[in-house]
Amino acid sequence: MIEFLQQPIPSKEPYSRFFFINPVGELSHVSSIHDAMKAAQDGGYIWLDFCDPKKEDLEPLISLLNIHPLSIEDCLNEEQLPKLDLFPNYSFMIFNIFEIASEEVLAHELDLAVGKNFVISVTHRDSQNRPFTQGMERLVERESQRVRNGPSFLLHLLIDTVVDRKFQAIDQIETRLDGDEDEILKESLDYDLSRLLDSRRDLMTIRKSVFYEREVLSKLIRQDSTFVTEKSLVFFRDVYDHLSRYYEISETARDQVTSLMEIHLSLISNRMAATSNRTNAIMRRLTLISSIFMPLTLISGIGGMSEYTMIVGQENWRIGYIILLALMVLVAIINFLLLQRMERNLTKDE
Repeated sequence: MIEFLQQPIPSKEPYSRFFFINPVGELSHVSSIHDAMKAAQDGGYIWLDFCDPKKEDLEPLISLLNIHPLSIEDCLNEEQLPKLDLFPNYSFMIFNIFEIASEEVLAHELDLAVGKNFVISVTHRDSQNRPFTQGMERLVERESQRVRNGPSFLLHLLIDTVVDRKFQAIDQIETRLDGDEDEILKESLDYDLSRLLDSRRDLMTIRKSVFYEREVLSKLIRQDSTFVTEKSLVFFRDVYDHLSRYYEISETARDQVTSLMEIHLSLISNRMAATSNRTNAIMRRLTLISSIFMPLTLISGIGGMSEYTMIVGQENWRIGYIILLALMVLVAIINFLLLQRMERNLTKDE
């Protein structure tokens, strides 16, 4: 898969390129739209590539190529969902380009228009100020034998490259989820649950984009657009298969996120339950000790008074205290056995 993001272009001014593809598939750069159209009069077709265009950059397309103003408006608004609009002299479609920035998936817009003898692409810059289609002409040159067959083959090349790059975003999320799974199963106490929420948000972005793009490809495959030739349909079917696979992967990954969240919350609940059980066990032991020593405290309190000596007699105080201690031990044993029996009965009832 080609990586067509090269060196950043410092300026954020509109960045446009115009190409002419002759009947044998050779790509040549021209300086203006008028020069490209003039070159295409004797055969071949043109490719107009715009990056971060302003309204005045795209408005000439209305008169030169009969592009509808609504399509121009969609190109300037980067909040559109993938779609396909059919017009008499061209077909307009929107796809998403995924960018991986700081472990976050960003969705950018790619606007495409294909006609009888032209292809128009409108993109924007990524977070590092690089045009998404910069360097794409080298791939077109390598595929000259294919693109010479007409605009629909160049259209497929652009769409296929964008769709293939989606796998990078999906693969990164899957790798991230595998790491999260290992950390969760290790019962790491410092695991941040927000990481799963971030993954779920990224997967929702991918799923929504792939779902609508698959609808666009299905319309192209059934030849809703007259500018997609029958000879190129097999290539678009391949792209549709890729999108279907990515959609299934995103669904599986989203289920994995849900499962990991449930496992994480279950482990937290288990740890809280274990802590609660330890606390209950400690309180139960303290209660047992208190229950044993309460009657002993009463007996020792009475036995420690001078009245006890008066009861047994002054001359029998030695044997009297021995009997008192033996009575306290006996009471403690009986109390312990009774409490232990009650504990067993409670355990059986539970």
